[in-house]
Amino acid sequence: MALTLENVSARHPQASSGQAAALQSLDLQIAPGEQLAVIGPSGAGKTTLLQLLGCALRPATGRLLLDGQQPWTLSAAELRRLRAYLFLAPQVPPLPPRQRVVTAVLAGRLPAMGAIESLLSLFKPQDIPAVFEALERFDLGDKLFQRVDRLSGGERQRVGLARAMLAPARLWLLDEPLSSLDPTRARQAVSVLREQAAARGVTLVTTLHQVEVALQQFPRVIGMRDGRLMFDLPADQVSPERLARLYEQHEQELHGAAPADDIPPLAQAMPVVMQCR
Repeated sequence: MALTLENVSARHPQASSGQAAALQSLDLQIAPGEQLAVIGPSGAGKTTLLQLLGCALRPATGRLLLDGQQPWTLSAAELRRLRAYLFLAPQVPPLPPRQRVVTAVLAGRLPAMGAIESLLSLFKPQDIPAVFEALERFDLGDKLFQRVDRLSGGERQRVGLARAMLAPARLWLLDEPLSSLDPTRARQAVSVLREQAAARGVTLVTTLHQVEVALQQFPRVIGMRDGRLMFDLPADQVSPERLARLYEQHEQELHGAAPADDIPPLAQAMPVVMQCR
């Protein structure tokens, strides 16, 4: 899926009138099948960018195009069909605690299901081998029938990523997908996501606090600060000087420490827009 932002600004609905826009005058082009990481200090607008691209937030000004279409000019039915091809994964996956892992992963297919099929899948999960295969990619095959509330935070995050393997999406938008993972699991997850995105021809956009992972694993890196695009470069052209300017007064984040208030506790996770039929 190709993405185009032309002079886009965005403001959260709950923001006060005097508050600065979360995104300001953004111009961006992403080609079909590209893989890129978005970095920047807390409050840079990274999550807002993903919400905008995932049609969960409407631009205040400017133009957003997905494969040449302006989502917000479509009818409600056409917008639902478009959203079926978008996979927006929040930092804390919205997994019901008493739900089985198999059902949680199958939720990735909800945008392609009808209402009756969706209800039936709650009582009798379909295509269990496909779910097992998706979980195995993240070393979670043995958790297939466990309840979500018996998983660790890192396991829940990987279950959320396994959903992408079953989704019909052509665009993966992943918000801090490594925040609860140790370095070994983080490298494994990035490898799986990049490999599977390439195999499926999926466009991959992810926000990351782990600057080193972004520079080592992604060919293109975008730096954001205060809602603005600071740079858009091949990873090997992102110099220490650029990073120092990007993270000025947020140096601890440059070295991989996420702000304490940036990762909500699992029990208090903020609600997210679920793009389902």
